[in-house]
Amino acid sequence: MSKGGGLFAALLGAITATLIVIGTVSPVSSASAYAGSETLLGSSSTPEEAVQGLGDEIRLQAWDRAYASLSNKTQFTESEFIHDITGYYPSLRTYATLDSFEVIPHHASSREADVELKLHWSTVVGISTSTRDLRVVRDGDHWKPEWPIVKEPTVPPQVIPVNYLRWDVIYRGAGDDWGAQDVEAPHVRIVDMHPIERAEGLVILGELLNEDVVPAYVTVAATLQSKSGASIATEGSFDKISHLLLPKQVTPFLIKFPDIGLSQVGSVRMAPLSSLVAASADPVIEIQDQQLTPAPDASLRGKLVNQSGQVVNVAHVLGTFYDKGGQVVWVADQYIDHALLPQTPVPFEIHIPEDLARKVSSQRTVIATYSSGGSQ
Repeated sequence: MSKGGGLFAALLGAITATLIVIGTVSPVSSASAYAGSETLLGSSSTPEEAVQGLGDEIRLQAWDRAYASLSNKTQFTESEFIHDITGYYPSLRTYATLDSFEVIPHHASSREADVELKLHWSTVVGISTSTRDLRVVRDGDHWKPEWPIVKEPTVPPQVIPVNYLRWDVIYRGAGDDWGAQDVEAPHVRIVDMHPIERAEGLVILGELLNEDVVPAYVTVAATLQSKSGASIATEGSFDKISHLLLPKQVTPFLIKFPDIGLSQVGSVRMAPLSSLVAASADPVIEIQDQQLTPAPDASLRGKLVNQSGQVVNVAHVLGTFYDKGGQVVWVADQYIDHALLPQTPVPFEIHIPEDLARKVSSQRTVIATYSSGGSQ
């Protein structure tokens, strides 16, 4: 529904550069072991060892070795194998590193076995987990995994008409006499805010409305004050918010204060901020087949369908959950770690804490997007 444009692009670039520096200064321990050894594991005498070796090769991005270790590599090229893991189009996964992985054995016989490989990726917005179910086959006295390749869907040639609102911004130049100021910042307002106490600390929940007729880049900060009026801490909502709001749009926000209890707080001072930005109402992301699963395994599931003709590199799903009285109970989100192609459904799943899920009566979902082309 919205696009972060240049601001989000700059943010992603800065965080990505930081992760690259950290990875260069502090290489993973597996990389050190690999440098002094001809083979990474030295053994694939069991199905678990074979999958463990594949996971290590993927973590080190040793693609030649990873591809060579597969028993079904004749079914696809090495390039298709790499793209299946890192993405066919630029996305969060493209710039991610494999932080850790789990090898979970299931059924096994003397000739084949089923092993689950759970991959935990470190992205610029946190950990993203993907799972592959591998069939591992015996080859002599060794075992080799089969990679369950998922090839990118082919979008057929077509013409997609576009008819959407767009806002451009022209600022006052150095030689222009428009008065002392440029166009004023959009008017935004907090329409709901309340604190809740969790095991990890205090959480401020709420919703923010762009009540103006122009788009706004928004953020919100909260300052906790003690009963004596002294400032305790100030935090902002970084990713549990849709930063770009078109006119009359609403975004949830969630601000965390770790290790602070509600009994310590006398009042909360909120500071919503906004700035005018160029924006458009395209791409349109349709949400299909939404289903709210109750506790104990509470979650919101559905599919995203990119209705535009452009590739969406990053999609951010934000779920706002309400009780019977319409008050915000919880805000949860998920970043889709691979690109959204036109007219191609992509599943999402947002988990809800079990104790809060029992209070949920309704929900609202919004999608924030970023495309490498920036705002149009």
